[in-house]
Amino acid sequence: MNPDIQKAVEAGKISKSVAGILEHFTSGACVLHKNWGFGQIANIDFLINQITIDFATKKAHSMQLQYAAESLQVVEREHILARIALDLPGVKKEAQHEAEAFVRSVLSSYSGKLTVDQLNRVLVPAVFNETDFKKWWDGAKKVLKKSGHFSLPTKKTEPIVYREEAVSRSSEHLEAFTSARQLKDQIAALERILRELEEFKDSTAQLQSIISVAEETARRNSKMATAEALTMLTQRDEMVERIKDLHAGAGAPTITSMLLDEQRSLSSLLEEVPAAKLRRIISAFPTAFGDSWTSKALQLIARGSTRIVTEAAKLLQERDKQDELHTALDRAIRDHSISSSALTWLCDKKEREGHFKSLIHPRVMSAILSALERDQFNENRDRKLHDLVVNDQTLLPDLIKDAEVEEVREAMRKLLLTPTFEDLNKRSLLGRFVRRYPELEVLISGEREEKQESLIVSWESLERRQAEYEEVVNKKIPENTKEIAIARDYGDLRENFEFKAAKEMQRVLMRRKQEMERDISLARGTDFANPETAQVSIGTTVTVRGVKDAQVDTYHILGAWDTNPEQGIISYKAAIAQSLLGHKCGETVDLPTEGADRPVEIIKIVAWIKA
Repeated sequence: MNPDIQKAVEAGKISKSVAGILEHFTSGACVLHKNWGFGQIANIDFLINQITIDFATKKAHSMQLQYAAESLQVVEREHILARIALDLPGVKKEAQHEAEAFVRSVLSSYSGKLTVDQLNRVLVPAVFNETDFKKWWDGAKKVLKKSGHFSLPTKKTEPIVYREEAVSRSSEHLEAFTSARQLKDQIAALERILRELEEFKDSTAQLQSIISVAEETARRNSKMATAEALTMLTQRDEMVERIKDLHAGAGAPTITSMLLDEQRSLSSLLEEVPAAKLRRIISAFPTAFGDSWTSKALQLIARGSTRIVTEAAKLLQERDKQDELHTALDRAIRDHSISSSALTWLCDKKEREGHFKSLIHPRVMSAILSALERDQFNENRDRKLHDLVVNDQTLLPDLIKDAEVEEVREAMRKLLLTPTFEDLNKRSLLGRFVRRYPELEVLISGEREEKQESLIVSWESLERRQAEYEEVVNKKIPENTKEIAIARDYGDLRENFEFKAAKEMQRVLMRRKQEMERDISLARGTDFANPETAQVSIGTTVTVRGVKDAQVDTYHILGAWDTNPEQGIISYKAAIAQSLLGHKCGETVDLPTEGADRPVEIIKIVAWIKA
């Protein structure tokens, strides 16, 4: 034992356990602290029981020996943090030019494994900035895969692991597939095999057994996990196509057989299939459904998501079924039953300038608004159509370029009334109409002038109106949406009274919601303090006496939404208040009544006092 350490133990300054640790503390040694990071020991003074360490952010920092032994970890100069501190240029050079050796040295500093996030925290920002790290890691992965000494993670939580014995990529992928216990893990392993089929030198022998396992797995899961089973069969088929000596098993399940079994729920089933596999599955429709495949594809157009609509439309066009698709879309646009997904596909610039150009008409704008209003309270709604309308500067001009002025006027009116766009976006859309038809600007300017007048309201009435709005939006409209969905299941919509009633209520609720949004946006709350009493104004109490009958009446003129006739409270928007506003004591005013106007004299004006 170091004599100085021995003396410190004998003097009772440190314990024997601490003494064993301090044996490794020498001048110049590298240490790590959990909070301050890397440091180097500058000096140890046993006489005063103190050690001095140079940390990056704490130069010449002093610590008691006991505390230093408990909180510091001695590391070799080969540790990555020590190397970064002592030779940053060398570290950067090795990282760029010798990625395999560099990653191996970093892993050795952390017991042979690190997650990608942990590797990022070690190297950023000292060695790389965030952007450069991502670029470097993308390149490093290719080198590490090729070496065979590294197990690379497929999930963020999994670590990069160095292994002494190199393992071929094909063996690694086969092991990942055979050891997978969850269906999703088997699918992920098969996808990696497909991406790196060139790694399989003896592909037939290695992969035929994999195909057999995949087919049996798909068969077992065809009912309980149909989408996953379908996905696995697309992987099987792709593998068979790419490697000529591979073959599907006799009697094995196929995409077509599974589609036939699930034809009643095709839309919901295909929603669960990965986008990369969707086209292969939809392309199997003609084989699966024979002469009825066109109607099946059109059903997908009517009900599917944007990606399903896109693939179904491609198939119809590839098989010369454009006319059937055109007819179905035109009918759906005219009766406003077309989905937002189908409209998103149709309004894409490529499609609207191609075979379906004749469908681009102002009525499409009306169909768009109907679709967006239907989707507004759907928690899983897709905003693609909304964003397309807002962001595509040429869409609206394309829709109206051959339209009559009255058609455009009607489209603008519907846009003005719809609650599906925020005010700024709505203004932008209306501006696109006006640039093509300047004479219609009066629709916007007139509505703008109407909106410029604020509503003066009491705080209490504003709170009531906001509570009513919340009830409509969060309770009544969602309940109505459920009623529509339930009623739709009753059958033929033309004879479905429940559906018609629910749809009518939807229109009422949407109109009420829009009105309340407009009113609340214009409202200016006040407590009616310090009103002008030299004349009748908002927030005053006015006493009048009938000229003919000498009857005395008192009116409290308050906010736009304040009305209580029993207490004499009237809105400043009311006809009586409008007759009184601006008049002074002693003046005679004609107040409107059910019969003839009643002349009264204003005898008193005071500030309203809340009861």
